[in-house]
Amino acid sequence: MNLLELIREPWPWYVAGPLIGLTVPALLLLGNKSFGISSSLRHICAACFPADIPFFTYNWRKEVWNLFFVLGILLGGFIATYFLANPADLVVAESTRAELSALGIRDFSGLMPADIFTVENIFTPTGLIFFVLGGFLVGFGTRYAGGCTSGHAIMGLSNLQWPSLVATICFMVGGFVGTHVLLPWLLNLAP
Repeated sequence: MNLLELIREPWPWYVAGPLIGLTVPALLLLGNKSFGISSSLRHICAACFPADIPFFTYNWRKEVWNLFFVLGILLGGFIATYFLANPADLVVAESTRAELSALGIRDFSGLMPADIFTVENIFTPTGLIFFVLGGFLVGFGTRYAGGCTSGHAIMGLSNLQWPSLVATICFMVGGFVGTHVLLPWLLNLAP
């Protein structure tokens, strides 16, 4: 197996997980930086829209590395999607496939079900709830929790921060409620 084939294959959790986990000490050791993505939006707003809003009044140039980090994630996602895509079909567990099929989701060809995430669905009541209300709640929750899932679950837990443990538990509970309660209800709203 050559390097390109190795990169295209999905990596097992016991390889990918420690690599992600090692990002935290690497950032701390190399530059005393904290891992997290949600703060980059604040840096972009502070750089592009200078105003006298206290939340955006700080030296964002000290955090410019975070913007390059996010740019690297976007560039990496583009390269992975268009040049390093796994040629094999996406594997979805049979139990998950059966449960989603019962809810009307039948297209499992991509990372997101096309039965939900299409341009046509944006302006339906279900689409507005998924995209508009869901996006608002994600943004609000990130701000309210003082960080996103990657910041709390990876960086905060590795630093043994109590608020990050509470936030991560709440993220998980919210995910379970969203999957087992809200998703079936929302899909039953669809025409």
